[in-house]
Amino acid sequence: MSVRFVIDSLDFVRNARVHHGKIPLVELTRLQSYLFDSRGELMFAVSGSFDEHNKPMLQIVVKGEMNLCCQRCLGKLVHTLDLQSCLILVNDEEELDQYDDDDTVDGILATSDMDVLQLIEDEIILNLSISSRHQENECSIESRVAADKEMSTHPFAKLAGLKKTH
Repeated sequence: MSVRFVIDSLDFVRNARVHHGKIPLVELTRLQSYLFDSRGELMFAVSGSFDEHNKPMLQIVVKGEMNLCCQRCLGKLVHTLDLQSCLILVNDEEELDQYDDDDTVDGILATSDMDVLQLIEDEIILNLSISSRHQENECSIESRVAADKEMSTHPFAKLAGLKKTH
């Protein structure tokens, strides 16, 4: 398991720091329920800066491939992740509520002990579709249904199929 990367978010921004690296998918525990398998890793970069209104912000970039679980056939669905996110750092809940009303800007509370890998995992999960699925006619279940229809034309086709598997 890699070492957790914890930052003081406002200090990270004030000093215009940048951190990048690789995250093995196996370490993203909350993401596991979306994955078909946990092979591979994702590349990430986090940088601190100020936006055009002089508000502190974190920029997050995550790239890589992961195998999601198709919600239709439960098979492997290769997903290319190219995530770019900007998060405005706010000092209190009241300021955060103002950003919650604005759909164009994402805000998070500035903390002195922000776990960057957890933040990255949050962003990945938030950017996944609600129900990941293959494109039409690409699911393995649909090809099995088509094969079953083909076999059902002959009365002993299923028996022949069972004979081959045993």
